[in-house]
Amino acid sequence: MNEQEPTGAGAGPVEPIPHDTAGESECEHALGHLYEYLDSEMTPEDEHRMRAHVAHCAPCLAELSVEELVKQLVRRSCNERAPETLRLRIHEQLTVMTTLRG
Repeated sequence: MNEQEPTGAGAGPVEPIPHDTAGESECEHALGHLYEYLDSEMTPEDEHRMRAHVAHCAPCLAELSVEELVKQLVRRSCNERAPETLRLRIHEQLTVMTTLRG
C-alpha cells in the first residue's frame, strides 16, 4: 500500500479508497467518496479514477459541482475566526484523548 501525505488540511497519511465496490454501483461508490475527493484526501491514483468516472458520468459530475459550490459558499460565509482560547481548549482535549489511547 502506497501512503501519500495529504494535500488538504487533514493530518496523517492518505489511505487509498477501497477498489472493491461491495455490491455498489460505480456511481454509488464514487459518490460515497466524493468528500475525500473534494478535500484532496485521496491518493493520486484514486483522484485519477474519480476524475475519469465523473468525466463520463453526468449525474456524478452534477453532484460534484453542487458539492463544490456548497463548499465555496460555506468558505465564503465563514469569515469569523474562533477565539484563541477555544482553539487551545480543543487542542488540550485532543492531546488528552491521544494520550489516553496510547
